[in-house]
Amino acid sequence: MSSVIILVDSVGGKVSKATAELATFGKRLGDVTAVICSSDGASLASQLNALAIDKTITCTGVDFEKLSTGAVASALSDVVAKEKPVAILIASHARGKEIAGRLAVRIESGLITDAIDLDADLIATQSVFGGSTTVHSTVTHGTPIITLRGNSIEAIAGTGPTAHEDFAVTYGGADRALVNSLAPAIKGGRPELTEASIIVSGGKGTDGNFAPVEALADALGGAVGASRAATDAGWYPHSFQVGQTGKTVSPQLYIAAGISGAIQHRAGMQTSKTIVAINKDPEAPIFDVADFGIVGDLFTVLPQVRDGVIAKKS
Repeated sequence: MSSVIILVDSVGGKVSKATAELATFGKRLGDVTAVICSSDGASLASQLNALAIDKTITCTGVDFEKLSTGAVASALSDVVAKEKPVAILIASHARGKEIAGRLAVRIESGLITDAIDLDADLIATQSVFGGSTTVHSTVTHGTPIITLRGNSIEAIAGTGPTAHEDFAVTYGGADRALVNSLAPAIKGGRPELTEASIIVSGGKGTDGNFAPVEALADALGGAVGASRAATDAGWYPHSFQVGQTGKTVSPQLYIAAGISGAIQHRAGMQTSKTIVAINKDPEAPIFDVADFGIVGDLFTVLPQVRDGVIAKKS
């Protein structure tokens, strides 16, 4: 049977939701081999037991946390040469796409990024031009490398890997100049933005006060996002920006509060399953992509929604 490689994605030593989604896509293609490129290999491997994975490979001999994404791409290229998979699937965030690009150069293969679907014939679906156009693409040279956007599929459960091996890799020469000196991101209590099932985002209408946005997100167990206008104004960190120049998200529920809905923002969120817009301007473009719209002041609406959610839970 054909095999597909997925790169295990992790945050703060925990296997991310994206890994389960990659495994689910991989099952459409054949047996799934999960490759771990982390100093926490043993811990991460133990967390894969409930996923649809047939085999795990832990790359050893390299301190991946101290080196750049080039080290991961190098290790993956060695695994690909050994396993000869039909495809390599990677999470479609900034780091994942950088690894995918480096890997594509190393193994001389085609690359598709930001796919939202993948069928058994390796035809990928992408949402492009701000979500206005759907494209179906396939790689015609080498081993297809595809990065898949989070929340694009409902992850299925599995019985975990039945086989495991450690695979020694090396990383030296000129590549050693590419050293990662960045401190790891500190993970808060909310879910990661690209993995969250619920996101509450604030924009220019917050006037810099994100308290009601955060309060509703916490009541719903969701993540907080922000528009470019809000991050450019310094009201919220740029790492939480949703949009064409920020992060692309596809949650089950996206609540846009005080966001006008410029194409730059819509490009990063309009594949969300359900969109709720709250804006004082009834002509705001965000209502064009919203499933439900509320014309009103977010400082009035959000606390009422939060109180309703809390009352429903009690």
